[in-house]
Amino acid sequence: MKALITGGGGFLGSHLTEAWLARGGEAVVLDDFSTGREENLDACRRDPRLRIVNGSVLDAALVGRLVGEADLVFHFAAVVGVRLVIRDPIRTLETNFVGARHVLDAGARLGKKILFASTSEVYGKAPGGAFVEDSDLVLGAPTIGRWGYACSKALAEFYAFAQAKRQGLRFVALRCFNAVGVRQIPDHGMVLPRFVRQAVAGEPLTVFGDGSQSRCFMHVADAVEATLRLANAPDAERQIVNVGNPESVTMLDLARRVIRLAGSRSTILHVDPREVYDTDFADMPSRIPDVSRLERLTGFRPRRGVEEAVREMIAGAL
Repeated sequence: MKALITGGGGFLGSHLTEAWLARGGEAVVLDDFSTGREENLDACRRDPRLRIVNGSVLDAALVGRLVGEADLVFHFAAVVGVRLVIRDPIRTLETNFVGARHVLDAGARLGKKILFASTSEVYGKAPGGAFVEDSDLVLGAPTIGRWGYACSKALAEFYAFAQAKRQGLRFVALRCFNAVGVRQIPDHGMVLPRFVRQAVAGEPLTVFGDGSQSRCFMHVADAVEATLRLANAPDAERQIVNVGNPESVTMLDLARRVIRLAGSRSTILHVDPREVYDTDFADMPSRIPDVSRLERLTGFRPRRGVEEAVREMIAGAL
């Protein structure tokens, strides 16, 4: 079975590519390597069942041709990371929605199933405990650049449902909650690789505000396993599914854990995020997924904790 994996040179996409090949499939990776890295595919680059296409999801003709050649499509190409999203909002909106539209249109036209990566960011500022897939979305003002990312992903979800009604598109929307692990880099604003890099270097770990805000982190191996199981779950089609680990940790506790696991002498430095991101920064006190739908559809529940990912990232220095 041949899969097209857009964004296959990225952090999550490269792990997915390796897992797909390990299970005996063929893979075509489409990536322009603007945020992904070619070296992420070093472990499988020489596999004869892998073809790497250096190109963009904004090239509709290329996307259509590659979707037509595939049996299944994983759409993971996107602009991600708070720093990059805020710095280049036009690129964020264009890549994340127009690119998704090209993939979804091709899937609808050619009868191919699409699994595409959305994000927990679409829940926005919605209050309450664990987020359920049918929860209302409460997004911030358009004057805050960060919300453009959430809107671009939410619009792709709306478009997928519209294409399902119009042309019978088969799809699964994966709302991903902070997948972490080796190969993830801090350059675009990801917190855990930033902490790991700072701890390994003996630098202060920069915690925004008082560090009481909490997040949930899913080991990349669990994220890939959940994705592959959803690909084989007929009842998941035309549904949104949270892909995350409900174990929550505050940023201050996470920083302390990283220092301990790294055996580092680093200290913790509390900073005002507006000094880093200017006025475009917005933060939420917590973001926890309800994963009962994932478990019901696939029988899978995340098994690995955040500390396992931290140990691996420290051992590999990212």
